[in-house]
Amino acid sequence: MKAKWQISFFLVFSILVYFTFWNYNNRVYDWDMPGYIGTVYTWEFPNNPEKVHQLTFSSIKKEAFDLHYKDLVGTSPVDIPRQVFEKNTQSFTEQLPYYQIKIGYNLVIAFFYKLGLSSPMSVLFVSLISYFFSGLLLFYILKIVFPENYIIAIFITLGAALLPPMTYMARAPLPDMFIFQFMLVFIIAMIKKWQKWWAFLLLFVITFIRPDYITFTLTYLFAATYLFYLKEKKIDIALILQGTILMVLYFGIMKYYNYPGWKDLFYDSFMDRRPIISAQPANFTVKDYLDIIYIKIIYFKKVTLSVTIMISVVFWLSKDVWVRVIALLFLVNVYIKFFFFPQSAALRFFFPFIFPLFIMMLYAISKKYNGFKLNKIP
Repeated sequence: MKAKWQISFFLVFSILVYFTFWNYNNRVYDWDMPGYIGTVYTWEFPNNPEKVHQLTFSSIKKEAFDLHYKDLVGTSPVDIPRQVFEKNTQSFTEQLPYYQIKIGYNLVIAFFYKLGLSSPMSVLFVSLISYFFSGLLLFYILKIVFPENYIIAIFITLGAALLPPMTYMARAPLPDMFIFQFMLVFIIAMIKKWQKWWAFLLLFVITFIRPDYITFTLTYLFAATYLFYLKEKKIDIALILQGTILMVLYFGIMKYYNYPGWKDLFYDSFMDRRPIISAQPANFTVKDYLDIIYIKIIYFKKVTLSVTIMISVVFWLSKDVWVRVIALLFLVNVYIKFFFFPQSAALRFFFPFIFPLFIMMLYAISKKYNGFKLNKIP
């Protein structure tokens, strides 16, 4: 069996290399790219926003496909705010805090840029290499879940790698693929029963990469604290300390980069993209918010159906309280993410929570029906 797993790994490795190059050949230069490139150039030229602005768009124009660049700067199709971002330094600079807060992600981009890659390719390379490593991590997880079924592990790994959200995240200059691999590591941490401070280090890294994942990291700590209390009848002070550290990290990042706030993000994303943030307040009512949620949730029905099936299977097949809690953790975070940022048309925002829930469903199926030798989640 060991030899079969080794052959399987080589096969998966080789096909993932091919898939990665395939995604590279279909790479996307989209409108988020200037924000991350601008962040890296701001570190290099902190007192020269005009140069940052000029370098950002000139570097992209030099490499991007003509069709992609026209879309990125809003000339085809026409998008007035994007046109202003390209032409107006103040407008572009005021957008940067939306991107600067993702420090961990930006540091990796800067690392590849310092190694000699162009700034646009540095952003794209992070997504591509994360796609490759995510495939390997998934194969490793499936080897644990299905230790006697290498064929299942191969097909699920390669099938997942071809899912539209996966291929899009691999091709686009976005942090979603990068954070996804850390969510897979989180699954491994649960299966392998990582010591609580090693698990906390992972939660810290996740928050450092994407501060908006503070909702995920804190809900996990809340669940862990609650279950510890049920078992020991006392509060685990270490978990409370960990939550406090994560909150200090989150608010420190927000304060340092003068992040506009959730209200501004919601307004710019779903109501009216402001060319110059400081020129117009982000005012909207609760009714305005609920109207948008109502419209968006209608287009979220496929996700709702999918996660309902997954969580139902977990609860039907597994009586392990901790397995149920972890599955619920991912389910709850799908909807926390939705109510904070209801971009129901873009599955990439929710995929890092949906797919781990799918893995938990596979775990429950494996444990119930196949009797595989699976390390028990603590």
